[in-house]
Amino acid sequence: MEVIGTGFGRTGTLSTKRALERLGLGPCHHMEEAIRHPTQFRDLAAHVRGEPVDWRRTFVGYRSQVDFPGAVIWRELLDAFPDAKVLHTVRDPDRWYDSTRDTIYQARTMVAPSVRRAVPLIDRYFRVNDAMIWDGLFEGAFEDRARAIEIFEARTREVIAGVPADRLLVFDVRDGWEPLCSFLEVPVPDVPFPHVNDRASMRRRFAAVRALTHGAPWAAALAAVAGGAALARRTVDA
Repeated sequence: MEVIGTGFGRTGTLSTKRALERLGLGPCHHMEEAIRHPTQFRDLAAHVRGEPVDWRRTFVGYRSQVDFPGAVIWRELLDAFPDAKVLHTVRDPDRWYDSTRDTIYQARTMVAPSVRRAVPLIDRYFRVNDAMIWDGLFEGAFEDRARAIEIFEARTREVIAGVPADRLLVFDVRDGWEPLCSFLEVPVPDVPFPHVNDRASMRRRFAAVRALTHGAPWAAALAAVAGGAALARRTVDA
């Protein structure tokens, strides 16, 4: 692992993932990677239970990491990868809160309880996310806007205080390639900086899942079977 991301989700982390991979620092771990490889949640669940985890094994093959869940365990990752540089993505706090509230926070309830009960891997994903992020990092107080923003801003101060300046870049994706490439000592690509993960498209996807799994019982059962089969395949491939 050469780059550890400490910024919260919805600070341009998916755009940053694509940028790091374009610069040759891929694969880059991100929540979408954890979803694709649900066996990673075994280690995350063990961490929630207070058990020791070999993070070098969990993140084997990844040259960089951004977003949740890695941003929650950034200190553990720094211990596991002491030579890694630290990339802290930031965003206007109010815009960050609005975006998070309207997207990934809503994902907590998008899958019906009946489907979660029917597919243990899906249930573990949500339980671990809640324990690490919403009940852990945000202390169960994310709906308190002022407190959530306070936690968000405290992370930036904590990272700046805890990481040597020559290993740290506080990065806003609006600044594009130049500061990132300078920090990583790589050439600036002759392509536009990636900007992905539109809020409206995420909300449409979440709404579709919610409508399916919270609909008629037959729809929930069908979703459970399909979801279980898909996760089983991913588990085999992980």
